Amino acid sequence: MEKDLQQRAAENVLGIVRDVFEHDVSHRAIVVFDEGCALSQVLVEAYKSALPAAEHILFDELRATEIVESLMALESGDLVVLIQSGSFRLNEFRIRVELFKKGLKVIEHPHLARMDTDETVGIYVDSLHYDKDYYRGVGSKLKAKVDSAKEIVVESPGCELRYEGPFEDAKLNVGDYSGMKNWGGMFPIGEVFTEPKNLENVNGSVKLHAFGDRHFFTNIPPEPIEIIVEHGVVVDTRNSTPEFDAVLEEVREEIAILRELGLSLNRAFTKERTVPDIGTYERKCGVHFSLGGKHAIYAKEGFSRKHSKFHVDVFADVTRVLIDGTVVFENGQWLKEAL
Repeated sequence: MEKDLQQRAAENVLGIVRDVFEHDVSHRAIVVFDEGCALSQVLVEAYKSALPAAEHILFDELRATEIVESLMALESGDLVVLIQSGSFRLNEFRIRVELFKKGLKVIEHPHLARMDTDETVGIYVDSLHYDKDYYRGVGSKLKAKVDSAKEIVVESPGCELRYEGPFEDAKLNVGDYSGMKNWGGMFPIGEVFTEPKNLENVNGSVKLHAFGDRHFFTNIPPEPIEIIVEHGVVVDTRNSTPEFDAVLEEVREEIAILRELGLSLNRAFTKERTVPDIGTYERKCGVHFSLGGKHAIYAKEGFSRKHSKFHVDVFADVTRVLIDGTVVFENGQWLKEAL
């Protein structure tokens, strides 16, 4: 079983290096890693196989300034891989931003220690599989559908949440960086996201099967929690839990508004196949929303990127998604033929 896991990791990482980053031996690569958990150790071995000519730097053996100096010596088009049991603190800035400024390609695997069981390690490894035709084909068609949509409806058992357009230009996180300023980001991937241009154009109710708690872990309540939304704001709940009430109370210090509408594609994650890290589980095939005023991509009047505090991911117990009356998601999968 262990050999099978390591083989899957090596194959999936090679696919990312080859098909997403188009890395070749003419460009240097540096892998910065720690060995703080089983998953980081699996990924280190996988990248050694995929990038045999790369320089590997053990985070704990050098000072942060020395590591940054090595990374800053790279040239545009070179590749950096960050394998982190937690999250590296290399300088006062977010290191990925600094690397992007130099034109470097970046693969970041953070918070790996949260996937601390054999089952969650295996799910994470599976989530790194890069199906180029699926991600780019479904992703691009879904984006086109959303960009022209007048209405998007998210159905869950006994509930319907209705979004009225127009929508913001949908963003793709599908491993295609052609034409983009930055090449790379956090892995695993698989998402198309948008939000209404008018955030008040969301009404109805939806059931949530999971949400991000106050410590950025995936919380799965004993039964789905129903949220009631009026003009974009959560005004009531049914079947809530103390943990969700605590999250909602914090968010309501600002405003309990739904912002991001995430249409996620990663088929390794389902309602049954979960991982504890909410930033990783966000790619789960289905629908998620962000709760709170904060969003780094879409600027909205009255919501300061600097001062808005909350962006909490919550996950719909989705049965169907309809775009302008056409069913595009059903039975746990996106319907390519409907896009």
